[in-house]
Amino acid sequence: QVQLVESGGKLVQAGGSLRLSCAASGRTFSNYAMGWFRQAPGKEREFLATIAWSGGITNYADSIKGRFTISRDNAKNTVYLQMNSLKPEDTAVYYCAAGVGGVYVRKYDYWGQGTQVTVSS
Repeated sequence: QVQLVESGGKLVQAGGSLRLSCAASGRTFSNYAMGWFRQAPGKEREFLATIAWSGGITNYADSIKGRFTISRDNAKNTVYLQMNSLKPEDTAVYYCAAGVGGVYVRKYDYWGQGTQVTVSS
C-alpha cells in the first residue's frame, strides 16, 4: 500500500502561481511512476502530468504544457506540481496518484484525497 496526501491547494487570482505537494508513505515511493490529475465539477478526471520513477521522463497534457511542471524528490517521498499562469478554468480538485504511469486513470493504483485549487478571475 502507498498512502498519498496532497497539499498546497488554495484560492488564487488568475495569473498567479501555486505549488502542490504530494507526500507518500508506505511502500517504496521510488518504485512508482507518479501522476497528477484534476477533476472539475461535472467533469471526468483529467490527466495533467506524469513522471517516471527516476524523474528523468515526464509527460504533460497539452492543456497545461508550458505552464505546469511536475517534479519529484525520492529522498523526501514527495512529488510536486508547479503551476504558473493560472486560469479560472484550472479550478478543480487536484489529485496525485502512484502506479505504472501514463495518461490513463486505470494505470494508477493509489490515489490521494485531493486538494482544491480555485482560480478567481
